[in-house]
Amino acid sequence: MKSVIERYNKTKEEHNQMGNPTSEVKFWQREAAMLRQQLQSLQENHRQMMGEELSGLSIKDLQNLENQLEMSLRGVRMKKDQILMDEVQELNRKGSLIHHENVELYKKVNVLRKENMELQKKVYGTRDANGSNRNSLLINGLTIQDDSHVPVHLQLSQPQDEDRELTPPRPTKLGLQLH
Repeated sequence: MKSVIERYNKTKEEHNQMGNPTSEVKFWQREAAMLRQQLQSLQENHRQMMGEELSGLSIKDLQNLENQLEMSLRGVRMKKDQILMDEVQELNRKGSLIHHENVELYKKVNVLRKENMELQKKVYGTRDANGSNRNSLLINGLTIQDDSHVPVHLQLSQPQDEDRELTPPRPTKLGLQLH
């Protein structure tokens, strides 16, 4: 902080003298020299942080560098851990939403299945013990069942003579059964 204040004071003094072009040139030359020195210092520090040009450092300097690197590494790891934890939380949230959606879809599918079964019962009737569909109709205490899987055989016959009328005709099986 002291160096910033000193630099400010120097700049202020030099600015007052800037009315002169020679002093202005000298100011910018000194400013450029300071910036070059800062750049070299930063480049050297960077190289040392990267493990290069360590031969001129003392044990204490190396320990300081190691401590700086460990603190920096700790900060990087903490940031990485935080990012990973945030991602895990986001994935858990998304997984929970997907799970909730799946539960809702499962409920809707079950409702649709029940509705489908009810419609099938209405359309095809109920299944009997043989597994065949039977629609039944109750008329005057008689149950008429229609077995849709039994083929209907109809036969045409010639008109019968009066003599044959004495024998009762055989009933034609139409696939309907009276009970």
